[in-house]
Amino acid sequence: MTVDAKRLTRVSKYLSLHLRHRPDALGLTPRTGGWVPVDDLLRATSRHGFPIGRDELVELVRTSDKQRFAFDESGTLIRANQGHSVAVDLELEPLAPPPVLYHGTGHRAVSTIMADGLRKMSRHHVHLSADTDTARKVGARHGRPAIFAVDAAGMVRDGHVFYRSANGVWLTDSVPPCYLTALY
Repeated sequence: MTVDAKRLTRVSKYLSLHLRHRPDALGLTPRTGGWVPVDDLLRATSRHGFPIGRDELVELVRTSDKQRFAFDESGTLIRANQGHSVAVDLELEPLAPPPVLYHGTGHRAVSTIMADGLRKMSRHHVHLSADTDTARKVGARHGRPAIFAVDAAGMVRDGHVFYRSANGVWLTDSVPPCYLTALY
């Protein structure tokens, strides 16, 4: 089944809001790992005036280039892979990152980041990517993109911990400015 791309974008944004930030608005309580029963999610979205079909959900998870969502092995549970602002334990294991990671943002944030480093703000972690292309795409969502190289090897040497989400996004608690190089 092929679902309209615009509809999938709307569904993705709706699910991002509710699985990452406002599960309570749909009456959902994520389980350990951030998992929510698919049937509960589908009933809740219908009850709240935004019905999502199971086929749409499967198509979204299968075809999303950003892989924001995942099903568990049984296909009965779904979660957002990262980016939560609500308390949720994604059960991620520490993992050694590549020596250099990248962070994309809007150019207006460069001076603040160079002074304060990267902070998780309202999320659980700072999000980093393994390549500059991904960082550039992320930064472009905030205007003219700016890219930072992150000395991940130096951070690990100094005791910082990294995780990698199911969709390949690297996560850490913060990146102090001494580990950052602005690449633009």
